[in-house]
Amino acid sequence: MAKLRMKKIELIAPLTDSKKIVELLQRRGVVELCRNTDEELEQTNVAAVTGEFEKFRTTAVQALEIIDRYAPAKAGIADMFGGRTEVEKHAFGERATKLEKIMNAANEIIRCERTITESQADQAQLEMKTDMLRPWKKLDVPLNFKGTAKTAAFIGTMPRMIDPLVLEAELPEGCCVEIINASKEQTDLFILCSKTVAEEAEDYLRRSSFAAVTENDSRTPAQIIADCNAQRVELSKKRDAAEKRITELADCRKELQFAVDYLTMRKDKYDALDSLGFTGSTFVLTGYIPEKYCERLRLEIEAKYPASITITDPGEDEDVPVLLENSRFSAPVEGITRMYAMPSKSDVDPTPIMSFFYYLFFGMMLSDAGYGLVMVIGTMIALKKFRMEESMRKTLTMFRNCGISTIIWGALFGSWFGDIIQVAGREFFGKEIGSTALWFEPLTDPVKLLLVSFGLGILHLFLGIAVAFKMTWSEGKKLDAVLDAVPVYLTVLGVAPIGAAMFIEVPSALKTAGIYTLLAGVILLVLTAGRSSKSVFGKFFGGLYALYNTATGYLGDILSYSRLLALGLATGSIASVINLIGTMPQNKVVKLIVLALVFVVGHTANLAINLLGAYVHTDRLQFVELFSKFYTGGGREFTPLSVNTKYIKFKEENFND
Repeated sequence: MAKLRMKKIELIAPLTDSKKIVELLQRRGVVELCRNTDEELEQTNVAAVTGEFEKFRTTAVQALEIIDRYAPAKAGIADMFGGRTEVEKHAFGERATKLEKIMNAANEIIRCERTITESQADQAQLEMKTDMLRPWKKLDVPLNFKGTAKTAAFIGTMPRMIDPLVLEAELPEGCCVEIINASKEQTDLFILCSKTVAEEAEDYLRRSSFAAVTENDSRTPAQIIADCNAQRVELSKKRDAAEKRITELADCRKELQFAVDYLTMRKDKYDALDSLGFTGSTFVLTGYIPEKYCERLRLEIEAKYPASITITDPGEDEDVPVLLENSRFSAPVEGITRMYAMPSKSDVDPTPIMSFFYYLFFGMMLSDAGYGLVMVIGTMIALKKFRMEESMRKTLTMFRNCGISTIIWGALFGSWFGDIIQVAGREFFGKEIGSTALWFEPLTDPVKLLLVSFGLGILHLFLGIAVAFKMTWSEGKKLDAVLDAVPVYLTVLGVAPIGAAMFIEVPSALKTAGIYTLLAGVILLVLTAGRSSKSVFGKFFGGLYALYNTATGYLGDILSYSRLLALGLATGSIASVINLIGTMPQNKVVKLIVLALVFVVGHTANLAINLLGAYVHTDRLQFVELFSKFYTGGGREFTPLSVNTKYIKFKEENFND
């Protein structure tokens, strides 16, 4: 199987059972609901209810984020691979009764975090005020002091270094100048003078860029600083108490996670109710369901509720969703197809078509048996030891299969962590070990690997053409299928031996056969490719244009497969350099220690880098070279009403389990 056959489901049941039936469908996760469009049926507005659920959910999510900041959970490998926690339905109901208590804890966590934020802001303001007042700490009068009955005081700054004797000489007689704090950039001054000369002194100071301090506090700077420090201490205690309380409430992490999922489910359920149609006493539900689940779901619902269920085929003009289901070999690479685009109604599922070549090319690009062995062992342990979500299981299975392919290619090319076998034999045992390659070594014969890459590329492209042939043939356009595929096959097969002769010796009979095959393909292309045109000139020039496109397009496509050579050589050569660096010391003990360290660090980095490269370039070969030959994409993925949760799932509830 590839694309599951979809059916249209219509369910009519008593209005009193609507919520229970929707909850059952949500747990089963096999029906994608369609919005009611029947004008004769009423609709319900659930915006207010869903808004409340979203508000509570946001509160729980915010509380979880706060806990993760102040008391992060210890995450291990099991948490990385582990899936959602399985719960029984009755246990779920029991925990739901404690929702009010959980939300109270969430609100308290948010209040504590708000207290921390406000305390930090207040502390910052107090610190800024303290920094501003620190230069005035020696002043023994308040900053708002203006003088006495007979004197006037001026407190402020001048933007330069001031000599108090010079300033006193320049001011009117009867003025006294005291420098509170001084630097090259600024001088803080306290000036006291008689009231009889206050206006004259003020006028001089204004002309001298004197800036008066504006402060309404009647305390001295030292008193204000002491009070600010005391307030900062109190705020620190308040902040520490709030942080401690958040840490204590971190024990509610599991309950908050449950609340997030519970509220998500409730919101999704009411969103689903919004898509139903209602009469006075019944409700009507329509949607899409995979054919394989129809009978099972129908029997379960009819056994529990007085419902009428009708299963029909979707109309030709309906936007039917797509659900993929493949064999254990192909299913792991379904994510690659989704990454590109889901198949349209007229497409075939490309997953089983590309899966073999995906594993083949990935292994050829990584091409080190040691690295493949690490991949296989690591993924096998993870798959066996950890309970994980299906998507993660498929991803690890894909990398396991790619690892098996890597071992095979590495053994064929004689690369086991580069040339570590030869290096160990030569450096530590004094023995020269020859090649371990079961086929050939790419570093010594890169031309052969290049030709193998081109050969596999041609097979890959021919597979895409074959799929396009089958699709056109199935549509009843048998002549078009033949004329679209055969000329391309002949042209490429004819060019192959001629091109190979540029690198290696090719038998003359094979080259001659290639020339005739090429001529046959070219003639067929020119004569048939423009067949859709009504004029003779249109047919001829359409054929020439198709010949040009075939020549340039397929040449570029085939050359793209040289990346198999490039990445394969890169992995092996870098691995060999790593081994060489590890054996540079002369002393054998030191050499062994250095080699062990360089081996672990270097090969880990090399594996990570080339693993990413192999993944990216293998994807590219599928998307650009293979898919372009037959695949349109643009389908809509099947999105059923389901338990769309992050932390928990119902035990053995979903039909897909």
